[in-house]
Amino acid sequence: MKLQQILNKLQKLHPKEIDLSLNRIKRLCKKLGNPQENLKYISVVGTNGKYSTIQAIRAILKDANINCNIYTSPHIQKINERFIYDDHEISDVNLAKLLTEVEDINAGEPITYFEILTAAYFYNAKKFQNNINLLESGLFHRADACSIINSNLASIITAIGLDHLDWLPKNNQTIDQIIFEKTSALLTSKIVISQQSSNEILNKIKDSIKDNSSKKIIFKTDFSNSLSENGFFYYEDKYGSLKLPLPNLEGEFQLSNISAAIATLRNIDDINISDQNIKNGIKKIKSIARFSEIKNGKLKDLVKNNKIYIDGSHNPLGARVLSKHLNSLECNKHLILGMMNNKNHVEYISYFKDKISSLTTVDIPNQPNAINGEDLIKKFKNLKNINYKKSIKEAISSIDLKDNDIIIITGSLYLAGEVLNLN
Repeated sequence: MKLQQILNKLQKLHPKEIDLSLNRIKRLCKKLGNPQENLKYISVVGTNGKYSTIQAIRAILKDANINCNIYTSPHIQKINERFIYDDHEISDVNLAKLLTEVEDINAGEPITYFEILTAAYFYNAKKFQNNINLLESGLFHRADACSIINSNLASIITAIGLDHLDWLPKNNQTIDQIIFEKTSALLTSKIVISQQSSNEILNKIKDSIKDNSSKKIIFKTDFSNSLSENGFFYYEDKYGSLKLPLPNLEGEFQLSNISAAIATLRNIDDINISDQNIKNGIKKIKSIARFSEIKNGKLKDLVKNNKIYIDGSHNPLGARVLSKHLNSLECNKHLILGMMNNKNHVEYISYFKDKISSLTTVDIPNQPNAINGEDLIKKFKNLKNINYKKSIKEAISSIDLKDNDIIIITGSLYLAGEVLNLN
């Protein structure tokens, strides 16, 4: 069966896209022989920075010749991105074969699309018994399919903020509830807490995990970083300080994610990495749509000598981080924005008020749950120089670019995927 055919079939196994319960995936994994058990895991939870943290760990492990598997969600351009084994993306043929086998074993039982994909990931990961599995636990970890593992090497808590509130009861749509959902069910191992947006959130996280007997490694308390003006940054923890080259990811905010990755690897006894592995690895981090410059292609041709970036930030915390980085750039910034319907559009764009030269809203193609660009623009009454264009190409072509101006396309990972495919 071809890949798209089996994917279409899997999407019809449950009436809901998301149904927060672990019963179905536990049932299927039992049929599969519980492949998720007795593997090596590093779990990554949080709101923002999970992908970048995983990719930093991946790059360092690769330099140390330590094999890893990776499971992330959502994908940007193609579903194969979610299934990495031995540091290689699975092929269409092998993914179709894997999903068909798992679907046959499921035997038509109700299960969500994400749950059966997760079960399939575990089923294939069992073939790579000695590899380290890097798991991105999305939405709310406590009820996420990835949380059915029974042991891990470490859990990383990246920056936590408000997002996916529509999946919480109306009276519980708070940062406290999100922190509880993401951290209360963490396994007992080691917990690395990355840089948070405020001490208040950090203290709430500490309170949530106070009864977890894991060793806690906390940013600023147990590890830290500082940026130098001379093309490098310092990382420091109890094992000593490192003078490191700047990573190949743009944005000072990425240093937090990279530092959390380093802290994690330096605190796992079973992983042997050298300082040189860290120095080499952080210069080779793979990143898609995390303030990434589009350096060639059809869309790049439209802006000629100007720069065009794509960023998948889609919640207020992401907007805050992106806005801070844009503020450090001495040029005119033009935003092209497309968002999903369930996001906080007004708060997201509020971080860019008086910091951008223009805003153009667009429709996100192939996404029925996206907000129409014409409806989106109506929410931004206090911004100047705002426009709507139906397509991404029209939006780019409509901007009157001067020398050194840049364009940033942002607001959704789904939009990012469409941009990259179009380019």
